[in-house]
Amino acid sequence: MSQVSRYRNGVRVSERHGAGEWTVEKLALLLLMPLGVWVASTAFTLAGAGYEAVMQWFARPLNAGLLAATALILVVFANLAWKVIVEDYIHKPGSKAFLLGLLNLICLVLAAASVFFIVRLALGSAPLPAGFGI
Repeated sequence: MSQVSRYRNGVRVSERHGAGEWTVEKLALLLLMPLGVWVASTAFTLAGAGYEAVMQWFARPLNAGLLAATALILVVFANLAWKVIVEDYIHKPGSKAFLLGLLNLICLVLAAASVFFIVRLALGSAPLPAGFGI
């Protein structure tokens, strides 16, 4: 059942729920600001440190948790930002649906891989099995 379109000042008012996504995007950005400063300061602190020092840093649950949270929030923010770009500039419904699905898949894989490798480093099992990876 379709509703009657609403207009404000001669412009059609959107019935979609973009305001919720906008709020999530701004909240993610707000969380990324202090986490980004933390990541930058950590990078400067660990620059030039040996393998053992870096592994000890990852072994601390707070560091691994904050890094995993940073990675997940960054992926959510990037997903929402790219979704807006696709929705604004891709006009064919089929292409738009395909690209949004591909975008969601890529972000899901990035989030899962980020958490997987952070947990591996935190547990001290950084080297990958023979024949896997570089």
